[in-house]
Amino acid sequence: MGVLKLSTVLLAVLSVVGCTPGQSSDPPPPAKTVFDPLLQAKQRAVEVQQTVDQNADATRLGVDAQQRGDSSP
Repeated sequence: MGVLKLSTVLLAVLSVVGCTPGQSSDPPPPAKTVFDPLLQAKQRAVEVQQTVDQNADATRLGVDAQQRGDSSP
């Protein structure tokens, strides 16, 4: 009976140790994917749109200031 109890306890301990979250053995994702050029193009488009919006706001403020007769901003 001693061997049965020992093997049962050993099996329980090994299953708990084997199932605990530890260092993942999954490889890291690849550094470059097929979508990277598309994502970079989208990011550039967002940055360009922000620049266009900033320039439009500055122009709008200048036009509004001229309509009110204020001095240049």
